Amino acid sequence: MTASSRKDLLTGGGLGLAYAVWLMATCGNLGFARDEGFYFSASQRYAAWFAQLFSSPQAALTRGAIDAAWSNNHEHPALIKSLFALSWMFLHQKWHFFEQGSLAFRLPGIMMMAVAIATTYLFAARAFGRIEAFAAAAALGLMPSLFYLAHLACFDVPIMAFWVLSIFAFWRAVHAQGFGWPIASGVIFGLALETKHNAWILPCVFVAYALGTQILAWASGVPSQSKRMVIALVSTLAIGPAIFFALWPWIWHDTAARLAEYVEFHVHHVYYNIEFLGQNYWGPPSPFWYAPTMIAATVPTITVLFFLLGGMTQLGNDVRQLIGSWQARRTAKQKASREQGVDRASTDLLLFLGFAAAIGPFFLPKTPIFGGTKHWITAYPFMAIFAGRGVAFAARWIKEYASKKPRWVGHAALVALGFAAIAAPLAETIHSHPFGLSVYTPLVGGAPGAAELGLNRQFWGFTNQSAAPYLAAHAPPGASVFIHDTAWQSWSQMTAERRIRPDLRGVMRQEEADYALYQHELHMAEVEYGIWSVYNDTHPVDIVAYDGVPIVTIYERHRAR
Repeated sequence: MTASSRKDLLTGGGLGLAYAVWLMATCGNLGFARDEGFYFSASQRYAAWFAQLFSSPQAALTRGAIDAAWSNNHEHPALIKSLFALSWMFLHQKWHFFEQGSLAFRLPGIMMMAVAIATTYLFAARAFGRIEAFAAAAALGLMPSLFYLAHLACFDVPIMAFWVLSIFAFWRAVHAQGFGWPIASGVIFGLALETKHNAWILPCVFVAYALGTQILAWASGVPSQSKRMVIALVSTLAIGPAIFFALWPWIWHDTAARLAEYVEFHVHHVYYNIEFLGQNYWGPPSPFWYAPTMIAATVPTITVLFFLLGGMTQLGNDVRQLIGSWQARRTAKQKASREQGVDRASTDLLLFLGFAAAIGPFFLPKTPIFGGTKHWITAYPFMAIFAGRGVAFAARWIKEYASKKPRWVGHAALVALGFAAIAAPLAETIHSHPFGLSVYTPLVGGAPGAAELGLNRQFWGFTNQSAAPYLAAHAPPGASVFIHDTAWQSWSQMTAERRIRPDLRGVMRQEEADYALYQHELHMAEVEYGIWSVYNDTHPVDIVAYDGVPIVTIYERHRAR
């Protein structure tokens, strides 16, 4: 490893770790999402199996022991929940490094965000330069909805990290010498498969990149890297599925049937509803414009603009260079320039494929959209890299413009550029917490404008923790609380950690509750009507709002004496 590579590795890793510290410092006031509650429960079952594996391996590896533990939440592979389990076992239960079990559960996802930041930096630094790398890492980390998701004990950020890491590793496998990177590419691809099902799309990226690179080389008359491509493809596609099988105990027995069940679950996934522009979509077809609209509405506008600038300008440069290479081929000159042009264009092709393959399925009418932006965040590292390229282009143009001006003009303009690229995304991200799913950009009028447009305010029930201060101050001892959309496991974890007063009793029916928490979602309107009917009162006692937009409304039941 060269000194330059070590410097990039240390810089990218340092940025990732700094971001992880920020995430851990802001976990305390962020309630638990529905899926987190389910994964807390499943991971504790897996932790019991790991404990048995460490103490009595032969007994743990029997089918009965495996099925007893791993049949829980078996619609998703095992890697990330295993990390949740091991982190909770050792860092919370055994070593007491974390007082709260939830932070131990959340730590693996937080560290995967650090990996995503570091990989994005390294990819941009190797593909373009350090200006692009710094700008890309900042662009990725300063997306409010992604900042929210990065806190969670869920799979969305881990698969984003493995998506960009797999593509980076495959790229290095093609360009590096020896077998280290091809083997690493296969292992990382296997870990991606073991994280979430959308990793099965990655072979399409690898094959399309290989074919595209061969076509570019042929058209430009330069030697192709077909041998390295074949080595990378064979290694990646052979090792990856083997890792997938080895790390998922649930499919060790009755493998064909269980894999078929896994495929069936995701191919025919339940189509939960989502609100979009004032309409609830309960089933297909999904609106074609959903993904681009939500990107524009949730990703900081300056980041989107730099992404478009970087992507379009880089595309133009590639086209001009390839045309030049084609013309040079006819004269059999400038071979080195043609090779450089092919290498540059093929790398840009890979970055584009990484972005397009992640977001492309959401333009199909039958793809469920119930998760909002979280389902295509795998595209965001590549969006951030092109945004970093846009910043670098802008910096170069500023230098050219200011070359005949006083030196302070150029320095001031570059400082203004850096401020423009970072200040607004940073401010939006800081202001978003702990309402990350309720945040919208000024382009749509922020949270109030999005509410007027009928964009989804939240889901997953995590915002009930924001009602804790009112309940702590006003609810009598032992009061019952209707927890609405919060999963029971998530509520139990919040009370166990005293995030919500532990004597308060969560209930699932309005009729049984002294207080009712209503989380605003369009399809939940009937729940609020039910509260009014049961309580014979339409007046809330408190409202948790974000920028003036109601997020959680609290009702108190005045019982007849």
